[in-house]
Amino acid sequence: QVQLVESGGGLVQAGGSLRLSCAASGRTPSMYRMGWFRQVPGLEREFVAAISRSGGSTTYQDFAKGRFTISRDNAKNTVYLQMNSLKPEDTAVYYCAADYTFGETVTGTAAAYEYWGQGTQVTVSS
Repeated sequence: QVQLVESGGGLVQAGGSLRLSCAASGRTPSMYRMGWFRQVPGLEREFVAAISRSGGSTTYQDFAKGRFTISRDNAKNTVYLQMNSLKPEDTAVYYCAADYTFGETVTGTAAAYEYWGQGTQVTVSS
């Protein structure tokens, strides 16, 4: 199994930027496709972005396109989410997730991910 620890959240003004990191440890982190999700209290967890094992394929939720960038550094066992032009509606707890796979696919389906981090709070003030 793999353990995931997110960091990089915080308070930022609208229009600002944050970079979230997700450090993975355990069983060969490079064998996992990774995703970022977010959740607001009282609402369902929402897909943000996902990346394949090698980083060659990515996919984004519509609200993230053009503003967020997912990347990974397998040498550091870390996945990143660069978030620019942040809006108050981006306020949420952001989670990274991992799914062990043999292929180079990506998925935005939360149920496909086996492992989850504890989350990091992102607050965007207006």
